[in-house]
Amino acid sequence: MGRGKEWNIDLIPKFFLASGELVQILVHTEVTRYVDFKVIGGSYVYKAGKLHKVPATDEEAHASDLLGMFDKRRFRKLLLFIQNFNERNPRTYQDIDPNKTTTRDLLSRFDLGQDVMEFTGHAIALHNNDSYLDQPCLETISRIKLYSESLTRHKASPYIYPVYGLGELPQGFARLSAEYGGTFLLNRAVDEIVMDNGKVKAVKSDGKLFYCKQLICDPTYAPKCVRKMGRVIRVICLLNHPVKNSHEANSCQIIIPQAQLNRKSDIYISVVSYSHNVAADGVYIATVSTMAETTNPEREIQPGLDLLEPIMQKFVSVRHLLVPNDDGKKNQIFVSRSYDATNHFESECEDIKDMYSRITGAELCIRGSKRHQSHTSDDD
Repeated sequence: MGRGKEWNIDLIPKFFLASGELVQILVHTEVTRYVDFKVIGGSYVYKAGKLHKVPATDEEAHASDLLGMFDKRRFRKLLLFIQNFNERNPRTYQDIDPNKTTTRDLLSRFDLGQDVMEFTGHAIALHNNDSYLDQPCLETISRIKLYSESLTRHKASPYIYPVYGLGELPQGFARLSAEYGGTFLLNRAVDEIVMDNGKVKAVKSDGKLFYCKQLICDPTYAPKCVRKMGRVIRVICLLNHPVKNSHEANSCQIIIPQAQLNRKSDIYISVVSYSHNVAADGVYIATVSTMAETTNPEREIQPGLDLLEPIMQKFVSVRHLLVPNDDGKKNQIFVSRSYDATNHFESECEDIKDMYSRITGAELCIRGSKRHQSHTSDDD
């Protein structure tokens, strides 16, 4: 924490899509009464060694150097189709069956080349591999629509981030929980998860038992209930300058699509700074992450680090991506997934909804909620 609580360090920055489900969930719970957000300064994609702003509107497509003269017109037609697309109205399908037509076929119908497919799928639809191309296009249409809707809310980028960082979210939930009689025990290690006839009975901490009927936790608390699904390398870099070719943005998101580096997974870069009260004045915190594919993860992530030079200091970690072994219904221990390599919360939102369903036996429904809206600033 900075002097006088002027800033607070955030170790794993992940951004929210402004119109995304996670923001809707936060609004529904009313935790946004305690959290303020700021807009991220820009969204960029890496191509042929250079950064390019991600186009997601007609105007941006027209001005983008990612697109050739003919691709600009075709890409604008795709955006117009998606903007008018309504899953409940078949007349908007334009002879495309969204449940059968693959994304590859959809993009081919608009005569879009491989380069346009690449940034559309990875930097706008936010797919983390190319398997989406041969799957029904409905999900990709929904993802592009969400990105565009999020962008129209704040113009600079579709992403927002809490002032003072993600640590504000657990603080907000702690306050909200206190209103309903919840109790938080901070800085307490879990010595043992106590079981009784195959079900969780209590949590032992500092020699004391805390009884419960259900236990909800992340993988670090229940190592016997999870399995490894690969490794994530994450490098936190301290900078004293904005990222080159980012229009001097105080914060930004960068995606390096897998095909640009002949990889199986994308490289993600998130940049936050003093503008979000997560660093001292003039300091930028850039986090580079990806799924490790070799025995030398640092070499794999080097192209992302090259974009950030000069780097004052960096901190490297390689950790296993952990997922629960089962749904937790039998032993009533419900474990989340660990953070993946992406620098946005879309996959974590799916995990939240999955956990809610496993815990309650019902789907999470937030439609029609009329709850408090948090303050969001467009200033960067």
